[in-house]
This record gives sequence, structure tokens and C-alpha cells, in this order.
Amino acid sequence: MQVLSAFFIDTFAPRSAEGGATRIDITGIHFSLAAPAAVPVKVEPHLFALIHCRPDESGSGVFEVVFREGFDEESTELARNVSPFTVEPGKLTYRLVRGELEFSEYRQIVAHCRVNRDAWIPVPFTLLPPVTA
Repeated sequence: MQVLSAFFIDTFAPRSAEGGATRIDITGIHFSLAAPAAVPVKVEPHLFALIHCRPDESGSGVFEVVFREGFDEESTELARNVSPFTVEPGKLTYRLVRGELEFSEYRQIVAHCRVNRDAWIPVPFTLLPPVTA
């Protein structure tokens, strides 16, 4: 299995299309966010990952996301989510992980994600200062 793409989103809606095809409507793809208030602040970004299972694979997997302070796999861990899943061989599935992250400063963190202990895929997320009127 492999992660085809991973990014932060506002919302998504799966739907059926003609002939049994599936569509996923995704809105608000982003890699940064203006803080809702001054730091310290808690934000809960949603990481969306699209995963493909080859026809010759079992269809059982584990999706792991580790939010870290940087791109280095040894950087400090901020949060972790591990969730088993199944998908029909030859098909796609998606995983949605909500990070619960405390920020004491405006900065970038990195969501490291993978399936079944494969190589990590880094997805950066930057918290920006709040918008002032």
C-alpha cells in the first residue's frame, strides 16, 4: 500500500458518480492557518491522506501520523495517531486525522505520515499570527 497524497483540508464529502465511480469533493486544502487567537493557542488541523492498495496486497494496513517540530524524524514528537484500516485490494481509501496541537509560538510543524512502517511522508503545517482588523 502507498500514500498517494496527504494534505490539510477544511472539509470533504465522498459521493457516488455514474457507473459506480466514487468522487471526493475536497475544499480548503491548505498548509498554513492564521491562529484563531494569540498564542498560546490550540489548533486542530485535519490531515487528509489518500491511500492505494495494489491488487496483490492483503488490504489490511495501519496508518500512522506523528506531528513533529521539524522534518527530521528525530525531532520532538508533539502528537501521534495510529489507526488500523482495511481496503479492498486494487482500490483506494482515505484517512482523516485531526491533530490536537498546542502552539506557544507561531511556527511550522510537520506531520510525518506512513502506512505499514513504510518511509515517512512529511507534510508541513505553519501557524501564522491571527488576522487583526
